[in-house]
Amino acid sequence: MSDEIDVEVAAVPRAVAPGDGIADPGPIGLAAFAMTTFVLSCFNSKIINNPGLEGVVLPLALFYGGTVQLLAGMWEFRKGNTFGALAFSSFGAFWLAFFYYVKYVAAGLSPAADIHEATGLFLIAWAIFTAYMLLASLKTTMAVIAVFASLTATFIFLAIGALDHSLAPVNGITQIGGYLGLLTALFAWYASCAGVVNSTWKRVVLPVGPMS
Repeated sequence: MSDEIDVEVAAVPRAVAPGDGIADPGPIGLAAFAMTTFVLSCFNSKIINNPGLEGVVLPLALFYGGTVQLLAGMWEFRKGNTFGALAFSSFGAFWLAFFYYVKYVAAGLSPAADIHEATGLFLIAWAIFTAYMLLASLKTTMAVIAVFASLTATFIFLAIGALDHSLAPVNGITQIGGYLGLLTALFAWYASCAGVVNSTWKRVVLPVGPMS
């Protein structure tokens, strides 16, 4: 009788502890952010100086930078990682909002000559969010700190560039923001690469500089 009870108990599914059986969503979230940021920054920096091609950013913003990164944020919630959950879900939403703003909202704003003010306000709000996430990142890794420090600077320069109507639509401030965006993408790609390589090799191949 005792053996039968033991078998029945063993067959009852146990509650899964937070994070059990879930792969680290960090590398995919960082990769999604990096690629979308890289492509947009190629236009902001004027490395690709053809505004007619900028629409190539929108599919990435919708599917990879937006949807995939938002999913990464939800998986971070499941793992109990508050920082990762807030960062990935927020920046996933940023790219989704960027897609919708460019595709459906910007052209309908009035007067058209003042669209740069709305864009600047949008970027300022994200600069504030990124700045306090930079503060939180100081207890993560040097790789993540580099991402948030460069991203904060990127948003600040892009916001100033958008609001400086006397120099719009093409000015050196926006271009600096574009180059900072490229740097941000490279940092994010490195952090993503380190996460997947170190996990696959089961040892530290690419250091990220843990702060605690």
